[in-house]
Amino acid sequence: MTHVLTLNAGSSSLKFGLFTAESTPRALATGAVERIGGPARLRLDIEGAERSLERELSQERAADHDGALEAALSALEEEFPEAQIVTVGHRIVHGGRHYDEPVEITQAVIDTIEELVPLAPLHLPHNLAGVRAAQAAFPQARQAACFDTGFHRSHPFVNDVFGLPRRFYDQGVRRYGFHGLSYDYIAGALADYDAELHAGRVVVAHLGNGASMCGMRGGRSVASTMGFTALDGLPMGTRSGQLDPGVILYLLEEEGMSVPEVTELLYKESGLLGLSGISHDMRELESSEAPEADEAIAYFTFRIRRELGALAAALEGLDGLVFTGGIGEHSARVRAEVCAGMEWLGLSLEPGRNAAQDTEISAPQSRVRVLVIPTNEELVIARAAARLVA
Repeated sequence: MTHVLTLNAGSSSLKFGLFTAESTPRALATGAVERIGGPARLRLDIEGAERSLERELSQERAADHDGALEAALSALEEEFPEAQIVTVGHRIVHGGRHYDEPVEITQAVIDTIEELVPLAPLHLPHNLAGVRAAQAAFPQARQAACFDTGFHRSHPFVNDVFGLPRRFYDQGVRRYGFHGLSYDYIAGALADYDAELHAGRVVVAHLGNGASMCGMRGGRSVASTMGFTALDGLPMGTRSGQLDPGVILYLLEEEGMSVPEVTELLYKESGLLGLSGISHDMRELESSEAPEADEAIAYFTFRIRRELGALAAALEGLDGLVFTGGIGEHSARVRAEVCAGMEWLGLSLEPGRNAAQDTEISAPQSRVRVLVIPTNEELVIARAAARLVA
């Protein structure tokens, strides 16, 4: 039997999976290396087995994504020594104007992605490192690129453009949106779960170390909180989220900061980490008694509520709200704080359902249905890679 390997490099994590290379791929194992650069931990879940492989990674091995990838491939080889990898599917965060569908990776594709690195400096270098490592590890395998921005190419012009001279739009300065693979999966899962709700107006909140929201109508993206880069919109683990452009000018002109220093500040020192001064990890903030932790969470949930109202306006109404991503799926506190005070929008939670992590967590009287649906970006990647083989 032949197999598909999926690689999904986030800003502080690496998710991976081993699938059968069939028209409908079947997962054999999925795993992740989390907290890369810190106290990293590898987890590998074997499908159909009542066990998981978990191990702490040494600081040296988990210092960067290269070490995390080496650990992931080593774990898969231990469990599946007979695996025959014929295709490797990669999550590529930014496809620019060039790519709105998965493509086979060639040197020309790699060159184009390298030109886009300034648009996603926190992710694309890791994505490209994964491509090169996979090419070296599996030289006979075909490589597929699946783009996070592709899902949002259905945006209408008003949700795709900035108020700049038109020539910049023509050059590619646009609102691309991100987390498209996650939204693609949720759209399909929602269609299977409730076709009528899928056909309506739904906001999906992908909340994790990277966070964004997407307004969908009929399963297609109408508007996203992220824009030209993965900095815009919601505050994230270490990224600032929405920011007055004048702040950047102030930092450059009055504080004398260099462009690399501002980049480091906005991508790696801001968000939940910067606001709390404690951690970028929501689990640590929720367990902390420091007031700064509560303030960081309060800002995070306030911005989600604010964007929810804006996306409801873009959709001209709201029928459903879906939480997904690491925080969205596991933090009952965040979900409760997001929905608090949103009764004016026809939205209210049932506390018991929310605490129990049920799929439907809205109260019986809530006009807007609220759901928790775990995302599966790896399956979306595997399907695209399997189609490539076919």
